[in-house]
Amino acid sequence: MSHNPSDPAEPKRHLTIADICAELDVPRSTFYDWRAKKTAPRCVKLPNGQLRIRRADFEAWIDARTERTT
Repeated sequence: MSHNPSDPAEPKRHLTIADICAELDVPRSTFYDWRAKKTAPRCVKLPNGQLRIRRADFEAWIDARTERTT
């Protein structure tokens, strides 16, 4: 299956900081606090300095923080 970025039903492969903050309902400053503490999801730094997060890395980051019930 090929990736079609114009298909709204297909999730984006790379998320922006705004995407992450909107999905988690947290302010941008919280994301940057996490980043400073090295607890944020792994980021890709583009040549223009912008950050992107691979959806797979974001999902793994969320999964690692999911509380398990016993």
